[in-house]
Amino acid sequence: MCHTDVLKDQRTIFRRCATLGSILMSCLLMTSATVASAAADDAPSGEQNEATKALHELFDSEWQRTLRENPTQASRLGDRRYNRLWDDVSDEAINASAAKTRGALATLLKIDSIQLSRADRLNYQLFKRECQTRIAIQPLQLHLMPLNQRGGIQNENDLARLLKYDSVTDYEDWIARLNAFPTYMDQTIAVMRNGMAQRMLHPKVVMKRIPAQIRRQLVKNAEDSLYYVPFRTFKVELSDARATDLRSRAKAAIEKNILPAYMRFLAFFEEEYLPASFDNVGCWQRPDGQTMYAALARKFTTTDLTAQQIHDIGQSEVARIRSEMEAIQKQVEFDGSFQEFLTYLRSDPQFFYTDPNDLLQAYKDCCQRIDPELQKLFKRIPKAAYEIVPIPAQMAPDTTTAYYQRPSADGRRPGGYYVNLYRPQDRPKFEIEALSLHEAVPGHHFQIALAMELDDTPEFRRYGGYTAFIEGWGLYSEKLGEELGLYQDPYSKFGQLTYEMWRAVRLVVDTGMHSLKWRRQDAIDFFVANTAKSLLDIENEVDRYIAWPGQALAYKIGELKIRELRARAESKLGRRFDVKDFHDIVLRDGAVPLDILEQNVERYITNLQ
Repeated sequence: MCHTDVLKDQRTIFRRCATLGSILMSCLLMTSATVASAAADDAPSGEQNEATKALHELFDSEWQRTLRENPTQASRLGDRRYNRLWDDVSDEAINASAAKTRGALATLLKIDSIQLSRADRLNYQLFKRECQTRIAIQPLQLHLMPLNQRGGIQNENDLARLLKYDSVTDYEDWIARLNAFPTYMDQTIAVMRNGMAQRMLHPKVVMKRIPAQIRRQLVKNAEDSLYYVPFRTFKVELSDARATDLRSRAKAAIEKNILPAYMRFLAFFEEEYLPASFDNVGCWQRPDGQTMYAALARKFTTTDLTAQQIHDIGQSEVARIRSEMEAIQKQVEFDGSFQEFLTYLRSDPQFFYTDPNDLLQAYKDCCQRIDPELQKLFKRIPKAAYEIVPIPAQMAPDTTTAYYQRPSADGRRPGGYYVNLYRPQDRPKFEIEALSLHEAVPGHHFQIALAMELDDTPEFRRYGGYTAFIEGWGLYSEKLGEELGLYQDPYSKFGQLTYEMWRAVRLVVDTGMHSLKWRRQDAIDFFVANTAKSLLDIENEVDRYIAWPGQALAYKIGELKIRELRARAESKLGRRFDVKDFHDIVLRDGAVPLDILEQNVERYITNLQ
């Protein structure tokens, strides 16, 4: 998954009421004919005209507003101007942001798009979509659920790990953030109380994981706090007196502001919030929940598919992949039922490491095998490096197998492929290749880092994007392992099929729980019956879908579209088809909606016919 992400993390750069993504997408999409017509025109000749200037001034001003309104995201991107601030999550800030977005849309609509180049017409239309959908999301009140078991204010210390400490100012800024924390906490509690009143809540089954996460912050000594980590070892030269002063002030800030805030939060959470949370699972319980889920499904897939249609696609894909998995079972001559084969794969010691360090090394070895093979399939390789990093121990028990963190915009922090080393005996060796292809290269790191290199593209596109494309590309990348020389072992190939099955199962269980009123156990049972994933992973995955309705639909829907487009190009072009050219076309505009991607590929095919 891409948390993250980053784009696999729900709290993206468009975080407030107007900033959780492109909800109600299909209601707001311009027609394909409009995009195709816009994209077909060449750039006007001559110097930059007034419309182009106005458009890019608007892009620049809105990006700067995005950073101001989301200071923690700015920090993650390497912009240090707001390193003393937390996000303002108050109702006043949310309403003000929505009003400014309406103003930005009004300004955009005054610009004559006919005067723009093909590239800027696409920028214009995508920015229009962003504004319209950010405005449309406000009535859904998603900001009233500011955290779940996979992230939120209970784990905000993780920001410290992503920052650079190259000067005394960086340490001073972190102390200032520590001192500002109580306001952030009070705003969060107020938002959650409002969520309780509006019945915008998560189910108890996922919320009950959070008190333990809060308690990890309630240390006896400030030096043991996760917020104190930057002061344990300084990365700049300091006099003893200055180092002592910084440490003393950091400890005081933690004792005065961080620990009391978390004590208040724990009491509120356990005494008020958790009891108010839903007993059942599913988006359908929220106010107008079926409409909400339909909107989320459209947002995450960038299609008009209904929940039932997606559910049916999932069932069809499960049946197809199941037949390929059964063929592997025959190949390895396992004598038993399919369920017995899955049990064997989940339990036989040969498929697992016992030492977390051995598991980490296996991930590193796998990526070292992949890296030199990428030139076989791609013209462009990202400039940004990536590193393989263990998921922080305090988060590992409650999160999934891996996720990706984009590089910083300034190039000083590489991309991060985060792997879960908690309980290695539950993490099969045969999944390592498929997982690495998805999260690192040529999956998320490859695609996201290349998008960040599009210097002539506005920031809202370089650092944003559409989940169906991003996660669809990640899943498509798993299949590319065959062309990169991986999956030589039949069990490793079964691992790839397990991961593909995992995404097909998502279509079934996500729609099942959020629209068709499945129970959590129904989803777990369906998962167990069709994949070799461990029960620990399955439960964490199902709980992720419970907390993040619709997001899990993006992977398979996006992958199916990319594979469909490749098959179409191969069929129509025959010998003229070049996989490097195809991948270049798919990736050249960054993460775009699937209809725009289809138009790009169709033009590529037409130009070569």
